Amino acid sequence: MASSKGKSFITFAILGLLILALAGFGVTEFGGSVRSVVTVGKAEVETVDYQRAIQAQLQQLQQRTGQPITFQQARAFGVDQIALGQLITAAALEDEAASIGLSVGDTVVGERIQQSGGFRNASGEFDRAIYEASLRQNGSNSGEFEDRMRSDIAEGLLQSAVSAGVRTSDVYIDTLYNYARETRDVSWLRLGASDLTTPIGDPTNSELTAYHTENAEAFTRPETKRIRYALLTTDMLVDQIEVEEPVLRAAYDARITEFVQPERRLVERLVFLSDEQATEAKARLDAEELTFDELVEERGLTLAAIDLGDLPEDELGAAAADIFALAEPGVVGPLPSDLGPALYRMNGILAARETTFDDAREQLRDAAAQDRARRLILDTQTQVADLLAGGADVTVLAERTEMIEESIEWNVETVDGISAEPAFRTAVSAAQPGDFAEVTQLANGIAVIVVDEVLDPALRPLDDIRAEVTEAWTSAATEDALVIQAEGMAEQIRRDSEFLELGILPETTTGMTRTDFTEGTPPDFSTAAFEMEEGDMRVLSADGDAWLIRVNTITKPDATAPAAAAEREQFADQTASELANGISTAYSQALIDEAGFEVNQTAINAVHSHLP
Repeated sequence: MASSKGKSFITFAILGLLILALAGFGVTEFGGSVRSVVTVGKAEVETVDYQRAIQAQLQQLQQRTGQPITFQQARAFGVDQIALGQLITAAALEDEAASIGLSVGDTVVGERIQQSGGFRNASGEFDRAIYEASLRQNGSNSGEFEDRMRSDIAEGLLQSAVSAGVRTSDVYIDTLYNYARETRDVSWLRLGASDLTTPIGDPTNSELTAYHTENAEAFTRPETKRIRYALLTTDMLVDQIEVEEPVLRAAYDARITEFVQPERRLVERLVFLSDEQATEAKARLDAEELTFDELVEERGLTLAAIDLGDLPEDELGAAAADIFALAEPGVVGPLPSDLGPALYRMNGILAARETTFDDAREQLRDAAAQDRARRLILDTQTQVADLLAGGADVTVLAERTEMIEESIEWNVETVDGISAEPAFRTAVSAAQPGDFAEVTQLANGIAVIVVDEVLDPALRPLDDIRAEVTEAWTSAATEDALVIQAEGMAEQIRRDSEFLELGILPETTTGMTRTDFTEGTPPDFSTAAFEMEEGDMRVLSADGDAWLIRVNTITKPDATAPAAAAEREQFADQTASELANGISTAYSQALIDEAGFEVNQTAINAVHSHLP
């Protein structure tokens, strides 16, 4: 008979297992105790920061596309992963700054806050009441905001200390500059099946059999898994969901700035250190010494870095009147900005736009239904996890929940239907027969996957894929024949010196750089051209075609050209900037690797469930 101590141990062990099993369920409802989505070292990323980061990514995506985008649609662009990656990097810097005691005083924080244009009154002065009201509106308070500001400044100082002062030697710059700026003038001719002097006939059975065998890898079915899965997505539920009129009205009011937009301007802002620099730059633009794009490039910036998007008049501060006075695209300034004197380029006028409630009804209904569907799936997920813990399989899940059961044969080449879902592919790739079934989070739902059998790679029988093998054989045979024909043409051109001697008018690409892509050429066209010497000829082939190419001229950068010195200097600045960014990225990654990080998927899912 077991002792009482033995019984107690078994009892506590069972209780411990139950606690562990239940640890992931209902956490978000447990008094709101879950506040962080990621921990890096001792630094935490709170759920509200993750939500704001995703919303910022959504706004940027909406500005670029000019269309309202839901979170579920934006996930296809990876906005959640981008936001999470940025926050993990920031948390790693915060953790390191704290560990080395790097911080700033109240004076610096106060000055930075007062310089922010978002907290100024009509007179352009910092207003404490506006400051506190704005923070309350965003669910924050002065203490939290100032702590975050202090941390952000410290992180910026740390990054600056790592990447500032990057310099490159003249030899390094000259080598890269000459390499990058060298150009080629190339003549080329594309030959296709219609150009063959002797057309390719149909393959014999023995030729097909030999080709099938010799190219077995191309016709081998990869490792394949026979799987069963239970699936529940928002699209399966939305048609069953009724959304009440008051809910739609409230959603419309909450998104009124999206549906009712004032007149806006597409604006870029180029900031300078002083009014003198900005005035000098504007004078050069007015004198047509350079374009605005060239001015941006001269400063070592990109157009993306200075793009403010489309803004209404009340978001342009003191520059608004001059910008909105433009009747057509143009440059104005110098004008004040939060970062200093700036030139503004207005690229377009967007008329005021209003979408009425009736016009927006269907969109609002879809968004609300999707939101409710996500909440229903969260509730179902808890039920599914309980059923799985009790030994249920996918058939039982389909019987007792809204999930449906399906089965497929899956391999890495399967890309249709549910197999196009990245999370589903990842889960199936990792799953093996006998694994404990778990809930897989999808972009718009959940799935439970069971692998019944794994089929080893196998050569597909010729009779099953005869048409596919025939097509591949014909393409390969055509390409081989074209290469031989092109080599003969090349030899004749070498003797006679010109394409025209053969009655051929080739295509000509001039001023080609190493990174250029020429339409109608194979993928290795530029690489081959820059491997060749002047006057060389080469035959390339791909996808059943052949190309005959000749390098006519090699042009090296002219160091004596009027703009050469400025262009080289700009190249040096850009190279130094890229090196600095690379160093900063490598440093941040090293901090992340050293500190390690933990992701709270439950908290992330909870944030996702509240996004429109």
